[in-house]
Amino acid sequence: MLTERSTPVIRATLPAVGAAIEDIAGLFYRKLFAAHPDLLRDLFNRGNQANGEQRKALAGALAGFAGLLIERPGARPDAMLARIAHKHASLGITSDQYKAVHRHLFAAMAEVLGDAFTDEATAAWDEVYWLMANALIAAEARLYQEAGAAEGQVWRRMEIAERHRETLDAVSLVLRRADALPTGPFRPGQYVGVRVELADGARQIRQYSLSAAPGRAGWRITVKRVRGDAGPDGEVSSWLHEHARVGDVLTVSAPFGDLVLPEGDGPLLLASAGIGATPMLAMLDHLVATGSTRRITVVHADRSPADHAHKDEQRRLVGALPTARLRLWYENAENGEATAGRADVATLDLPEGLTVFLCGPLGFMRAVRKDLLRLGVPAEAIHYEVFGPDLWLGRD
Repeated sequence: MLTERSTPVIRATLPAVGAAIEDIAGLFYRKLFAAHPDLLRDLFNRGNQANGEQRKALAGALAGFAGLLIERPGARPDAMLARIAHKHASLGITSDQYKAVHRHLFAAMAEVLGDAFTDEATAAWDEVYWLMANALIAAEARLYQEAGAAEGQVWRRMEIAERHRETLDAVSLVLRRADALPTGPFRPGQYVGVRVELADGARQIRQYSLSAAPGRAGWRITVKRVRGDAGPDGEVSSWLHEHARVGDVLTVSAPFGDLVLPEGDGPLLLASAGIGATPMLAMLDHLVATGSTRRITVVHADRSPADHAHKDEQRRLVGALPTARLRLWYENAENGEATAGRADVATLDLPEGLTVFLCGPLGFMRAVRKDLLRLGVPAEAIHYEVFGPDLWLGRD
C-alpha cells in the first residue's frame, strides 16, 4: 500500500502522468537503449519497439498499477503482476535490471513533465515504482525457484525432433533436450521463450505456447509466421520458418505462464482465434489423457478452414471427450462446417460456475469478454493470454 503521504500526491499527479505516459515511455526507451544497446539487441522485442506496442504496455503497467493503488488500496493486483512476472521469467529478467529501468524512467519523467515533476512527486512515484518492482522481483524469484533455475538462468539447448507444416503460415516443432535428459513437466496452457541468433548477430526472444499435453517425449510449439502489414515481418517467426529444421538445436527457456488449466470438475469454456488455439490444444490434450468428464465448450474463430492450425487434431480431441462440444466460426466458411462470421458466445448454452480461457487477437478477446460479462459471467472467472505486449494491463 502507498503511504498516507504519497497517496494524495499520486492522486493529484496521475492525470498528468497518464496523459504523458507514452511520451515518457518513448523517451525512456531511447535513454535505456542508448545506455544499454545490448538490451534492444538481445532482450526487447525489436518489432514491438518499432510499432510502439511495448511503449503502450509500459504505459498500461505503470499508470494501471498506480491507479489500482489509489482506487483499491486494500486490493492486490495479483493477476496483472503475475502476467508480467511470468513473461519476465521467460526472458531471464534479473533483479538488477530494475535499477537501470528506474534510473532512465525517472530521467524521462523529469524531462517530459518538467516543473510538474516536483521533489514531492518524484518521491511519491518512486514509491509506486518500487512497490511494483519489488513485488515483481519477489514473484520472479519464486518462479525461478520453482523452475530449479538460478536468477535469469532459464535457458537450455533443445533439438528439433519433428517439424510439421500445419497451414501455409504455421509450422509445429517438437523439441527434445539436446543433452537427452527428460524435457521436464509443465502445466497445460504455459509457454516457453525461444531465443535465436539473427543475421545481424542480435539474439531475439519470442514466447510460444506449448501446444500438446505434458508427459510426452518432447515439447511441441506451433509457430505462426508474422507477416507485417505496414511494418516488417516477424523476425523470429520468419527465421524459424526459413531455417529451423529437424536436427537443429534451439535455445529454449523453462515453461512459464499463468494461463493454466485448473484442477477440479467445474465447466470450462476454451475460446480462441487464430494461433491462439495452441494453449487450448494443450489443455484439451491433457483433459483427454486424464479421462476428464468436465463439461467443456470449445470455441474457435479463424479466417478460413485453411488458416485453422491443428483443425483436425482439435476436432479429434473434442470428439474424445464425452462431455465436450466444438463451435467453429470462419470469416470465410465453406461447406457448412462452421458458422460464417465472427464468434458469438451469446448463442452458447453457458452453465453456472463456468471458468473461461481466452487466447487470440486483442480485438477478439475484448469482444468475447465483453459479451461474457453481459451474459453474467463474473470477471474473475475470465482468464486470458496475450501473444506480445499485454495492452490489457491495469484494465481488469
